[in-house]
Amino acid sequence: MSGTLNKVMLIGHLGDEVKMHYFEGGGCIGRFPLATNETYTNKQTNERITNTEWHNIVVRNKGAEICEKYLSKGDKVYVEGRLKTRKWQDDSGADRYSTEIHCTDFTFLSTKKESENNALNSSAAQKPIVSQLAKSESAKNEPIGEEEDDLPF
Repeated sequence: MSGTLNKVMLIGHLGDEVKMHYFEGGGCIGRFPLATNETYTNKQTNERITNTEWHNIVVRNKGAEICEKYLSKGDKVYVEGRLKTRKWQDDSGADRYSTEIHCTDFTFLSTKKESENNALNSSAAQKPIVSQLAKSESAKNEPIGEEEDDLPF
């Protein structure tokens, strides 16, 4: 083992749609920005402060196609990968650097539509859930009788 580790794990929201780039050999790359937030309270002013960090995510081949198909702006996703810094030159010939997360694994946590529906239905959904739990608890307390079934034993 070489004694080094380059591993990144992020949970955040997509800042834009997945941009695809296709190559002649049939391969492809998908790129999208991912936002992560850090929230803390300023002890002097007692004000809540949120800092957003933007990450450039790169996904290759089949993973890129899956991300393009199912992810859209605002979706929450878990991304695992490694850091890679690219060097390039701008129009004036100056060296520029770009740090990216090359994704090796991802998990869709929620879609934008699910997040919106959960926010709208959260207060309305709590009452039925509570009543369903109460019904299931009362059903547990009832004596178990013989039931008709089709089992041969």
